[in-house]
Amino acid sequence: MRKSQIFNYQDGKLHAESADLHAIARQVGTPCYVYSRTAIEAAWLEYDDAFNDRMHEVFYAVKANDNLSIIKTLHLLGSSFDVVSIGELLRVLDVGVDASRVVFSGVGKSVQEISRAIKLDVGTINIESLEEFERIEAVTNELGMSVNVAVRVNPDVDPKTHPYISTGLKNNKFGVPIEDALELYKRIATSRWITATGIACHIGSQIVDVEPILEAVKQIVLLASGLEALGIKIKTIDVGGGLGISYKDEQPPKISSFVSALLGAVPANFKIALEPGRSIVGHTGILLTRVELVKQTAYSRFVIVDAAMNDLLRPSLYSAWHDIVTCDEKSADEIEGASLCDVVGPVCETGDTLATGRKLSVLEGDLIGVLDAGAYGAVMGSNYNARLKCAEVLVQNDSFEIIKARQSFEDMVKIEREYLIPE
Repeated sequence: MRKSQIFNYQDGKLHAESADLHAIARQVGTPCYVYSRTAIEAAWLEYDDAFNDRMHEVFYAVKANDNLSIIKTLHLLGSSFDVVSIGELLRVLDVGVDASRVVFSGVGKSVQEISRAIKLDVGTINIESLEEFERIEAVTNELGMSVNVAVRVNPDVDPKTHPYISTGLKNNKFGVPIEDALELYKRIATSRWITATGIACHIGSQIVDVEPILEAVKQIVLLASGLEALGIKIKTIDVGGGLGISYKDEQPPKISSFVSALLGAVPANFKIALEPGRSIVGHTGILLTRVELVKQTAYSRFVIVDAAMNDLLRPSLYSAWHDIVTCDEKSADEIEGASLCDVVGPVCETGDTLATGRKLSVLEGDLIGVLDAGAYGAVMGSNYNARLKCAEVLVQNDSFEIIKARQSFEDMVKIEREYLIPE
Protein backbone atom coordinates (compact mmCIF):
# COMPACT_ATOMS: atom_id res chain seq x y z
CA MET A 1 0.00 0.00 0.00
CA ARG A 2 1.20 3.50 -0.80
CA LYS A 3 1.46 6.09 1.97
CA SER A 4 -1.35 8.09 0.36
CA GLN A 5 -3.62 5.06 0.74
CA ILE A 6 -2.69 4.55 4.39
CA PHE A 7 -2.72 8.19 5.53
CA ASN A 8 -5.27 10.38 3.77
CA TYR A 9 -7.54 13.35 4.38
CA GLN A 10 -11.24 12.67 4.80
CA ASP A 11 -13.53 15.63 5.39
CA GLY A 12 -10.47 17.76 6.09
CA LYS A 13 -9.05 15.49 8.80
CA LEU A 14 -6.08 13.14 8.45
CA HIS A 15 -6.98 9.48 8.82
CA ALA A 16 -5.03 6.25 9.14
CA GLU A 17 -6.98 3.91 6.89
CA SER A 18 -10.47 5.11 7.88
CA ALA A 19 -9.70 6.00 11.51
CA ASP A 20 -9.65 9.69 12.44
CA LEU A 21 -6.25 10.55 13.92
CA HIS A 22 -7.77 13.43 15.88
CA ALA A 23 -10.07 10.95 17.65
CA ILE A 24 -7.11 8.71 18.44
CA ALA A 25 -5.11 11.63 19.83
CA ARG A 26 -8.05 12.73 22.02
CA GLN A 27 -8.49 9.25 23.49
CA VAL A 28 -4.86 8.12 23.74
CA GLY A 29 -2.99 11.41 24.12
CA THR A 30 0.18 12.55 22.43
CA PRO A 31 2.79 11.74 21.51
CA CYS A 32 1.69 8.32 20.26
CA TYR A 33 2.51 5.95 17.46
CA VAL A 34 -0.23 4.74 15.12
CA TYR A 35 0.25 1.78 12.76
CA SER A 36 -1.91 0.41 9.95
CA ARG A 37 -2.52 -3.32 10.34
CA THR A 38 -3.81 -3.60 6.77
CA ALA A 39 -0.62 -2.07 5.40
CA ILE A 40 1.63 -4.29 7.54
CA GLU A 41 -0.18 -7.40 6.34
CA ALA A 42 -0.09 -6.23 2.72
CA ALA A 43 3.69 -5.67 2.81
CA TRP A 44 4.43 -9.09 4.30
CA LEU A 45 2.09 -10.82 1.85
CA GLU A 46 3.73 -9.02 -1.07
CA TYR A 47 7.01 -10.67 -0.08
CA ASP A 48 5.44 -14.08 0.44
CA ASP A 49 3.30 -14.04 -2.70
CA ALA A 50 6.18 -12.92 -4.94
CA PHE A 51 7.96 -16.24 -4.42
CA ASN A 52 5.01 -18.22 -5.82
CA ASP A 53 5.91 -21.91 -5.40
CA ARG A 54 9.66 -21.34 -4.91
CA MET A 55 11.14 -22.65 -1.63
CA HIS A 56 11.44 -19.66 0.68
CA GLU A 57 11.02 -18.35 4.20
CA VAL A 58 10.26 -14.73 5.18
CA PHE A 59 11.78 -13.82 8.56
CA TYR A 60 10.46 -10.53 9.95
CA ALA A 61 13.34 -8.55 11.53
CA VAL A 62 12.01 -7.94 15.03
CA LYS A 63 14.48 -5.11 15.70
CA ALA A 64 12.50 -2.86 13.33
CA ASN A 65 9.44 -2.87 15.61
CA ASP A 66 9.10 -5.39 18.42
CA ASN A 67 5.58 -4.60 19.61
CA LEU A 68 3.92 -7.89 20.58
CA SER A 69 0.76 -7.15 18.60
CA ILE A 70 2.74 -6.50 15.43
CA ILE A 71 4.72 -9.71 15.97
CA LYS A 72 1.43 -11.57 16.46
CA THR A 73 -0.11 -9.98 13.37
CA LEU A 74 2.76 -11.31 11.28
CA HIS A 75 2.75 -14.68 13.06
CA LEU A 76 -0.90 -15.13 12.09
CA LEU A 77 0.11 -14.64 8.45
CA GLY A 78 2.73 -17.39 8.74
CA SER A 79 5.85 -15.27 9.18
CA SER A 80 9.10 -16.52 10.64
CA PHE A 81 11.27 -14.17 12.71
CA ASP A 82 14.83 -12.81 12.83
CA VAL A 83 16.02 -11.88 16.32
CA VAL A 84 19.26 -10.39 17.63
CA SER A 85 18.92 -10.89 21.40
CA ILE A 86 17.42 -13.33 23.85
CA GLY A 87 14.90 -10.63 24.72
CA GLU A 88 13.65 -10.50 21.14
CA LEU A 89 13.51 -14.30 21.05
CA LEU A 90 11.39 -14.36 24.21
CA ARG A 91 9.06 -11.68 22.80
CA VAL A 92 8.48 -13.82 19.72
CA LEU A 93 7.86 -16.97 21.76
CA ASP A 94 5.49 -15.01 24.01
CA VAL A 95 2.90 -14.70 21.22
CA GLY A 96 3.03 -18.39 20.34
CA VAL A 97 5.71 -18.60 17.66
CA ASP A 98 7.52 -21.94 17.55
CA ALA A 99 11.26 -21.48 18.16
CA SER A 100 12.00 -23.52 15.05
CA ARG A 101 10.69 -20.53 13.02
CA VAL A 102 13.37 -18.22 14.42
CA VAL A 103 16.86 -17.32 13.22
CA PHE A 104 19.13 -15.86 15.92
CA SER A 105 21.52 -13.27 14.47
CA GLY A 106 23.79 -10.71 16.14
CA VAL A 107 27.48 -10.11 16.54
CA GLY A 108 27.83 -10.44 20.32
CA LYS A 109 25.71 -13.31 21.60
CA SER A 110 26.62 -14.20 25.17
CA VAL A 111 27.21 -17.74 26.41
CA GLN A 112 23.98 -17.45 28.37
CA GLU A 113 22.03 -16.35 25.28
CA ILE A 114 23.46 -19.15 23.16
CA SER A 115 22.75 -21.74 25.83
CA ARG A 116 19.17 -20.59 26.32
CA ALA A 117 18.50 -20.42 22.57
CA ILE A 118 19.73 -23.97 22.10
CA LYS A 119 17.63 -25.21 25.04
CA LEU A 120 14.61 -23.51 23.50
CA ASP A 121 15.39 -25.34 20.20
CA VAL A 122 15.86 -22.21 18.09
CA GLY A 123 15.73 -22.88 14.36
CA THR A 124 19.12 -21.47 13.33
CA ILE A 125 21.94 -19.51 14.89
CA ASN A 126 23.87 -17.25 12.52
CA ILE A 127 27.58 -17.45 13.34
CA GLU A 128 29.42 -14.13 13.06
CA SER A 129 33.03 -15.15 13.76
CA LEU A 130 35.41 -18.06 14.37
CA GLU A 131 35.41 -17.08 18.03
CA GLU A 132 31.62 -17.33 18.17
CA PHE A 133 31.72 -20.78 16.53
CA GLU A 134 34.11 -21.93 19.24
CA ARG A 135 31.77 -20.49 21.88
CA ILE A 136 28.76 -22.27 20.38
CA GLU A 137 30.70 -25.52 20.09
CA ALA A 138 31.69 -25.34 23.76
CA VAL A 139 28.05 -24.76 24.75
CA THR A 140 26.77 -27.68 22.64
CA ASN A 141 29.45 -29.98 24.06
CA GLU A 142 28.49 -29.01 27.61
CA LEU A 143 24.75 -29.41 26.95
CA GLY A 144 25.02 -32.45 24.71
CA MET A 145 22.50 -30.77 22.40
CA SER A 146 22.58 -30.11 18.67
CA VAL A 147 21.94 -26.88 16.79
CA ASN A 148 21.65 -25.78 13.16
CA VAL A 149 23.79 -22.83 12.07
CA ALA A 150 24.57 -20.60 9.13
CA VAL A 151 27.72 -18.55 8.76
CA ARG A 152 27.03 -14.88 8.19
CA VAL A 153 29.61 -13.89 5.62
CA ASN A 154 30.90 -10.37 5.05
CA PRO A 155 31.37 -9.92 1.28
CA ASP A 156 32.92 -6.41 1.45
CA VAL A 157 30.13 -4.91 -0.68
CA ASP A 158 29.20 -1.24 -0.30
CA PRO A 159 25.41 -1.03 0.27
CA LYS A 160 25.39 2.72 -0.49
CA THR A 161 23.50 3.61 2.67
CA HIS A 162 24.21 5.57 5.86
CA PRO A 163 27.54 4.47 7.42
CA TYR A 164 25.83 3.68 10.74
CA ILE A 165 23.61 1.05 9.07
CA SER A 166 26.17 -0.37 6.65
CA THR A 167 27.06 -3.91 7.74
CA GLY A 168 28.73 -5.63 4.79
CA LEU A 169 32.05 -3.82 4.40
CA LYS A 170 35.33 -5.35 5.57
CA ASN A 171 35.76 -2.63 8.21
CA ASN A 172 32.33 -3.39 9.76
CA LYS A 173 32.00 -5.53 12.87
CA PHE A 174 29.57 -7.96 11.30
CA GLY A 175 30.12 -11.38 9.78
CA VAL A 176 33.00 -13.59 8.73
CA PRO A 177 35.19 -12.29 5.88
CA ILE A 178 34.07 -14.27 2.87
CA GLU A 179 37.60 -15.41 2.14
CA ASP A 180 37.69 -17.10 5.56
CA ALA A 181 34.27 -18.72 5.37
CA LEU A 182 35.34 -21.91 3.58
CA GLU A 183 37.73 -22.89 6.35
CA LEU A 184 35.10 -22.16 9.00
CA TYR A 185 32.60 -24.42 7.25
CA LYS A 186 35.24 -27.16 7.25
CA ARG A 187 35.57 -26.71 11.02
CA ILE A 188 31.81 -26.89 11.45
CA ALA A 189 31.68 -30.10 9.42
CA THR A 190 33.89 -31.80 12.04
CA SER A 191 31.73 -30.67 14.97
CA ARG A 192 29.70 -33.31 16.78
CA TRP A 193 26.69 -31.21 17.64
CA ILE A 194 26.68 -28.38 15.06
CA THR A 195 25.22 -28.71 11.55
CA ALA A 196 25.62 -26.03 8.88
CA THR A 197 22.36 -25.74 6.97
CA GLY A 198 22.77 -22.34 5.36
CA ILE A 199 24.84 -19.32 4.38
CA ALA A 200 23.71 -15.88 5.56
CA CYS A 201 24.54 -12.35 4.49
CA HIS A 202 23.20 -8.93 5.44
CA ILE A 203 25.05 -5.94 4.01
CA GLY A 204 23.06 -3.06 5.48
CA SER A 205 19.77 -1.31 6.06
CA GLN A 206 17.71 1.22 4.05
CA ILE A 207 19.14 -0.03 0.73
CA VAL A 208 17.31 1.38 -2.29
CA ASP A 209 19.56 -0.07 -5.02
CA VAL A 210 19.33 -3.86 -5.36
CA GLU A 211 22.63 -4.21 -7.22
CA PRO A 212 24.79 -4.35 -4.05
CA ILE A 213 22.52 -7.05 -2.64
CA LEU A 214 22.71 -9.04 -5.85
CA GLU A 215 26.51 -8.71 -5.87
CA ALA A 216 26.62 -10.12 -2.35
CA VAL A 217 24.23 -12.93 -3.30
CA LYS A 218 26.42 -13.83 -6.26
CA GLN A 219 29.36 -14.31 -3.90
CA ILE A 220 27.25 -16.44 -1.54
CA VAL A 221 26.14 -18.70 -4.39
CA LEU A 222 29.76 -19.19 -5.44
CA LEU A 223 30.67 -20.07 -1.86
CA ALA A 224 27.81 -22.58 -1.71
CA SER A 225 29.06 -24.21 -4.90
CA GLY A 226 32.56 -24.45 -3.45
CA LEU A 227 31.20 -26.07 -0.29
CA GLU A 228 29.18 -28.57 -2.29
CA ALA A 229 32.33 -29.59 -4.15
CA LEU A 230 33.79 -30.47 -0.74
CA GLY A 231 30.74 -32.53 0.18
CA ILE A 232 29.26 -29.84 2.48
CA LYS A 233 25.62 -29.51 1.45
CA ILE A 234 23.96 -26.15 2.03
CA LYS A 235 20.15 -26.00 1.93
CA THR A 236 19.38 -22.33 2.48
CA ILE A 237 20.77 -19.04 1.23
CA ASP A 238 19.76 -16.19 3.54
CA VAL A 239 20.06 -12.89 1.67
CA GLY A 240 19.31 -10.74 4.73
CA GLY A 241 16.97 -7.78 4.74
CA GLY A 242 17.82 -4.18 4.07
CA LEU A 243 15.31 -3.10 1.41
CA GLY A 244 14.61 0.56 2.02
CA ILE A 245 11.53 2.74 1.84
CA SER A 246 10.94 6.23 0.49
CA TYR A 247 11.38 8.72 3.31
CA LYS A 248 12.02 11.71 1.06
CA ASP A 249 12.85 11.15 -2.59
CA GLU A 250 14.37 7.66 -2.54
CA GLN A 251 13.05 5.29 -5.17
CA PRO A 252 13.39 1.75 -3.85
CA PRO A 253 12.20 -1.09 -6.06
CA LYS A 254 8.84 -2.71 -5.47
CA ILE A 255 9.01 -5.70 -3.14
CA SER A 256 7.84 -7.96 -5.96
CA SER A 257 10.60 -6.67 -8.27
CA PHE A 258 13.21 -7.19 -5.54
CA VAL A 259 12.08 -10.78 -4.98
CA SER A 260 12.06 -11.40 -8.74
CA ALA A 261 15.70 -10.30 -8.90
CA LEU A 262 16.57 -12.68 -6.05
CA LEU A 263 14.84 -15.56 -7.83
CA GLY A 264 17.05 -14.92 -10.82
CA ALA A 265 20.21 -14.80 -8.70
CA VAL A 266 19.76 -17.88 -6.51
CA PRO A 267 19.64 -21.36 -8.11
CA ALA A 268 16.36 -23.19 -7.62
CA ASN A 269 17.92 -26.00 -5.56
CA PHE A 270 18.38 -23.58 -2.63
CA LYS A 271 15.66 -22.30 -0.32
CA ILE A 272 15.78 -18.49 -0.18
CA ALA A 273 15.47 -16.87 3.23
CA LEU A 274 15.22 -13.13 3.75
CA GLU A 275 14.82 -10.86 6.77
CA PRO A 276 12.82 -7.71 5.94
CA GLY A 277 11.90 -5.27 8.68
CA ARG A 278 11.70 -1.62 7.64
CA SER A 279 10.01 -2.42 4.30
CA ILE A 280 7.21 -4.22 6.17
CA VAL A 281 6.47 -1.70 8.94
CA GLY A 282 8.32 1.55 8.19
CA HIS A 283 5.78 3.26 5.93
CA THR A 284 2.84 1.94 7.95
CA GLY A 285 3.40 4.11 11.03
CA ILE A 286 2.92 7.74 12.02
CA LEU A 287 4.02 9.56 15.18
CA LEU A 288 1.28 11.91 16.33
CA THR A 289 2.47 14.95 18.25
CA ARG A 290 0.87 18.21 19.34
CA VAL A 291 2.32 21.69 18.94
CA GLU A 292 3.14 23.14 22.36
CA LEU A 293 4.57 26.48 21.27
CA VAL A 294 5.56 28.35 18.14
CA LYS A 295 8.69 30.32 18.99
CA GLN A 296 9.93 33.04 16.66
CA THR A 297 13.47 34.37 17.00
CA ALA A 298 15.44 36.76 14.84
CA TYR A 299 17.07 33.76 13.18
CA SER A 300 14.59 30.89 13.24
CA ARG A 301 11.00 29.84 13.68
CA PHE A 302 10.68 26.85 16.02
CA VAL A 303 7.64 24.62 16.19
CA ILE A 304 8.06 23.03 19.62
CA VAL A 305 6.10 19.78 19.89
CA ASP A 306 5.46 17.27 22.67
CA ALA A 307 7.39 14.48 20.92
CA ALA A 308 11.15 14.42 21.27
CA MET A 309 14.33 12.53 20.44
CA ASN A 310 13.53 10.02 23.18
CA ASP A 311 10.38 9.14 21.20
CA LEU A 312 11.92 9.19 17.70
CA LEU A 313 15.72 9.06 17.69
CA ARG A 314 16.39 8.64 13.98
CA PRO A 315 16.60 12.34 13.03
CA SER A 316 19.07 13.04 15.86
CA LEU A 317 21.06 9.84 15.33
CA TYR A 318 21.20 9.66 11.53
CA SER A 319 20.05 13.13 10.44
CA ALA A 320 17.19 11.11 9.00
CA TRP A 321 14.40 12.76 7.03
CA HIS A 322 10.76 12.23 7.98
CA ASP A 323 7.95 14.06 6.23
CA ILE A 324 5.85 16.22 8.56
CA VAL A 325 2.13 16.59 7.86
CA THR A 326 -0.65 18.56 9.51
CA CYS A 327 -3.63 16.55 10.73
CA ASP A 328 -5.94 19.28 9.46
CA GLU A 329 -6.00 19.67 5.70
CA LYS A 330 -4.72 23.07 4.63
CA SER A 331 -6.04 25.25 1.86
CA ALA A 332 -3.87 26.25 -1.08
CA ASP A 333 -3.50 29.74 0.41
CA GLU A 334 -2.43 28.34 3.80
CA ILE A 335 0.12 26.10 2.13
CA GLU A 336 1.42 28.98 0.04
CA GLY A 337 1.72 31.22 3.09
CA ALA A 338 3.39 28.62 5.29
CA SER A 339 6.63 29.61 7.00
CA LEU A 340 9.91 27.75 7.05
CA CYS A 341 10.44 26.30 10.50
CA ASP A 342 12.30 23.71 12.54
CA VAL A 343 10.22 21.09 14.34
CA VAL A 344 11.87 20.45 17.69
CA GLY A 345 11.11 18.67 20.95
CA PRO A 346 11.35 19.76 24.60
CA VAL A 347 14.42 17.65 25.49
CA CYS A 348 17.43 19.63 26.70
CA GLU A 349 19.63 18.85 23.69
CA THR A 350 20.20 20.99 20.61
CA GLY A 351 20.07 17.71 18.70
CA ASP A 352 16.45 17.20 19.78
CA THR A 353 15.18 18.09 16.32
CA LEU A 354 12.63 16.11 14.32
CA ALA A 355 12.87 18.19 11.15
CA THR A 356 14.53 21.35 9.86
CA GLY A 357 13.58 23.85 7.19
CA ARG A 358 10.00 22.65 6.64
CA LYS A 359 7.15 24.82 5.36
CA LEU A 360 4.34 24.46 7.87
CA SER A 361 1.23 26.48 8.67
CA VAL A 362 0.62 25.55 12.30
CA LEU A 363 -0.45 27.13 15.57
CA GLU A 364 -0.17 26.19 19.22
CA GLY A 365 -2.37 23.18 19.94
CA ASP A 366 -2.37 21.85 16.37
CA LEU A 367 -1.94 18.11 15.80
CA ILE A 368 0.78 17.09 13.36
CA GLY A 369 2.19 13.76 12.24
CA VAL A 370 5.67 12.43 11.53
CA LEU A 371 5.40 9.95 8.67
CA ASP A 372 7.30 6.70 8.01
CA ALA A 373 7.73 6.14 11.73
CA GLY A 374 6.76 2.48 11.92
CA ALA A 375 10.34 1.17 11.94
CA TYR A 376 13.07 2.12 14.41
CA GLY A 377 10.72 4.52 16.16
CA ALA A 378 9.09 3.38 19.39
CA VAL A 379 11.48 0.44 19.57
CA MET A 380 14.39 2.87 20.06
CA GLY A 381 12.54 4.97 22.62
CA SER A 382 14.03 5.89 25.98
CA ASN A 383 13.26 7.66 29.25
CA TYR A 384 15.84 10.41 28.71
CA ASN A 385 14.91 13.54 30.71
CA ALA A 386 12.59 11.19 32.67
CA ARG A 387 10.12 11.36 29.80
CA LEU A 388 7.51 8.62 29.66
CA LYS A 389 7.50 6.23 26.73
CA CYS A 390 4.52 6.90 24.53
CA ALA A 391 1.51 4.78 23.63
CA GLU A 392 1.16 2.68 20.48
CA VAL A 393 -2.04 2.09 18.52
CA LEU A 394 -2.98 -0.37 15.77
CA VAL A 395 -5.63 0.68 13.24
CA GLN A 396 -7.69 -1.52 10.98
CA ASN A 397 -10.30 0.08 8.76
CA ASP A 398 -12.14 2.61 10.97
CA SER A 399 -11.34 1.06 14.35
CA PHE A 400 -8.26 1.09 16.52
CA GLU A 401 -6.81 -0.69 19.52
CA ILE A 402 -4.19 0.46 22.03
CA ILE A 403 -1.39 -2.12 21.71
CA LYS A 404 0.93 -0.49 24.24
CA ALA A 405 -0.29 1.76 27.02
CA ARG A 406 1.46 5.01 27.73
CA GLN A 407 4.09 4.45 30.40
CA SER A 408 3.26 5.88 33.82
CA PHE A 409 5.66 7.44 36.28
CA GLU A 410 5.15 4.38 38.50
CA ASP A 411 6.12 2.11 35.59
CA MET A 412 9.29 4.10 35.07
CA VAL A 413 10.54 4.10 38.65
CA LYS A 414 9.38 0.75 40.04
CA ILE A 415 12.56 -1.13 39.06
CA GLU A 416 14.61 1.49 40.93
CA ARG A 417 12.36 2.17 43.89
CA GLU A 418 12.78 -1.39 45.19
CA TYR A 419 16.52 -0.71 45.50
CA LEU A 420 16.31 2.86 46.81
CA ILE A 421 19.17 3.44 49.21
CA PRO A 422 18.18 3.96 52.87
CA GLU A 423 18.50 7.33 54.59
